[in-house]
Parts: sequence; structure tokens; C-alpha cells
Amino acid sequence: MNLYIRYFEQDAIATNMEEAVAFMETIRDLKMSDEVVNRITLYFNSPNLYPYRLKVGYTNYVLFLKTEASTLEEFKRMEQIRNEQKANGTYVPEKKKSILEIMADPKPGWYEATLTFKRVVQIRETNKFQYRDTRFRVRLKAESPMDCYNRIVNHLKNRQDVDSRSQFPSAKSSNFEYIYLGENPQNETED
Repeated sequence: MNLYIRYFEQDAIATNMEEAVAFMETIRDLKMSDEVVNRITLYFNSPNLYPYRLKVGYTNYVLFLKTEASTLEEFKRMEQIRNEQKANGTYVPEKKKSILEIMADPKPGWYEATLTFKRVVQIRETNKFQYRDTRFRVRLKAESPMDCYNRIVNHLKNRQDVDSRSQFPSAKSSNFEYIYLGENPQNETED
């Protein structure tokens, strides 16, 4: 996926983050910082297909759209066709995949994943129980991100030291993060 970036009359297509940063540096009103670059990088690398707006000033925004177009002319031609179809009543929008559908797409290989779940822990002084956020990080081989999530949750549920009352987050929540490492990453070890 590439990024279409627009700020008022300025627009560009970026095929990588270097091009995106170079375009954003031409915007006088935008104060470039590591935080800004990190937020755009997260959007660029995420499966999220919705537009992203970066606030510039009080009421102005830089708009980011993910697109298959590799040139500005191609993007504008696609937009023109879409607008003509809308005017004719023949436009049928593509159904965007949900996060769970994207996670279910087969992508076999190694993943590095972190799951933060609510673990039931006993307080020794009172013999009562409480929920505590617990991070579990692992590198494993899976068929898809969803398979990765399911394997982690099944592993934790079957462990003797994890109480059955512990609560696990949804696969699409921010408490489950994963990175696809490829089919044959360096240092292949399953934790």
C-alpha cells in the first residue's frame, strides 16, 4: 500500500516513509518531530484502511489515505472514475475488511507477539484475589495473526499457574500486538 497525502492544494503519493517525511517537511505549518514521524509510521504499517488525519494548527489537518495507486496521476484517475460512477449511480463501494478478517488471512510464518491479560492473583496477606495486568511475550510459528492469538490464549488457559478466572482481551484490542517476522527469520526459536 502507498500513501496519498494532502494538505490544502499540496498533495503527493508516497511509496515509503522516506517519501512521506520528505513531503511533510515541505509543509510550513507542520512542526516535524519524532512523535509525528512515529504516528505516521504506525499508520503506514498498520492494517487500518481508514483515512488518518494529522492535526496542523487549530483547525487544519494533513490527510493520509492508503491507496494501491503508485503515482499521483493514477490516484486522481481512480478518483475521477469513482466520482463518475457515483454520479451515474453505478458505484458499488468495496467492502472493507474488518480487523478480524484481515487477521484471519493466511500468512504462515514466525510471529513475535505480546498479549496483556487480566491475571487472577492471590494476595497472600488477605487470601483474597485480584486482577493484575500481566504481559506475555512470545515468538512462535503460526498460520495467521489470528492463529497466533488463539495459540497464545490456548497456551495460557492450559497453564497450571494461570487461574481459569483470568480474562483475555479481544484479538483486535490494543492489548494484543504482533509483528510478522517472515517464514525463516534469524534465530528461529519458539519460546
